[in-house]
Amino acid sequence: MMEDCCYFNKDSLIIKPPKKYPLVLWMAVLALVMISGVYICVLCLKQRGIPATSNVIKVRFKELQPCPHPGIPQSEVPYVHYPEPTTYSRNECACTPVRFFAILSMQRSGSGWFETLLNSHVNVSSNGEIFSVKERRNNISSIMHTLDKVYNLDWYSSASKNECTAAVGFKWMLNQGLMQHHDEIVKYFKRRGVSAIFLFRRNLLRRMVSVLANTHDRDAKQLNGTHKAHVHSKDEADVLARYKPTINTTLLVAKLEQMHKCGADALEYFKTTRHIALYYEDLVNKRNKVKDVLKFLRLPKRKLSSRHVKIHTRPLSDQVENWDAVYNTLKGTEYESFLHADYQM
Repeated sequence: MMEDCCYFNKDSLIIKPPKKYPLVLWMAVLALVMISGVYICVLCLKQRGIPATSNVIKVRFKELQPCPHPGIPQSEVPYVHYPEPTTYSRNECACTPVRFFAILSMQRSGSGWFETLLNSHVNVSSNGEIFSVKERRNNISSIMHTLDKVYNLDWYSSASKNECTAAVGFKWMLNQGLMQHHDEIVKYFKRRGVSAIFLFRRNLLRRMVSVLANTHDRDAKQLNGTHKAHVHSKDEADVLARYKPTINTTLLVAKLEQMHKCGADALEYFKTTRHIALYYEDLVNKRNKVKDVLKFLRLPKRKLSSRHVKIHTRPLSDQVENWDAVYNTLKGTEYESFLHADYQM
């Protein structure tokens, strides 16, 4: 029994301790190593965290850069845009560059006919006389809001080409807030890269006849009780051309001077913008002249057409009621050339 007890005690003293204490020690060492490793990793991440985040931001920023400008000269880049409409997606045309333009003109100067020519181009959206609505030109803020909407491709009209538009604009009459706010508008054009297309008539007497005849038809409504500023058939044009206005010769020279000055002032105000000046008579006489506009807007050449039919095609002597008085008033003045034919139809 004593031996059994001694043997038992011997096993307890000699054999069991090596199994128990080294295992606990190893577990403690392993835990310490793990804690140290985690601590070191945390320190490394903290030290490298800011640069890592910065690199990610830089990569993402580069991915969001605008579309490239292949083959576009550096001087042209300010006039090339990639709008992102809020009302639809440009889809596969997102990287089709868009040019911004505005047709600056006076009523009855051929701007309606000219705009339909441009809109016959598959890549052009010219949205009409948008500032004929007074609320859109009440102040410079409403004007800027309207311009932003047009040039963001969020303006809807029958002329809108939407996704694949390569040039977007509208026509703006000089008396629709343009001259009143010319300083702010010039700054806007230069900041947004808007190109101005001036369209005037050389023969201001013909313009006056057209204005008077159009004013008369607003009240008379000669086409089945409907006023039409533009027509699409010869029969309609002949009806409107029957009216022969009487011109106030007392104010005639002063009115012509006023019209001339208005156009000259507009050209002066906008001379620092990218612009081109066109005349209705040149476009009628030289149909290739419209190619200059396509070149100006950097658009591919296309055959352009319009359904508009000209109303006043006869010599001025057949279109003015008091022609003799008008003739005598202008003869010998700087406007005498207006009395003669200025283009062939």
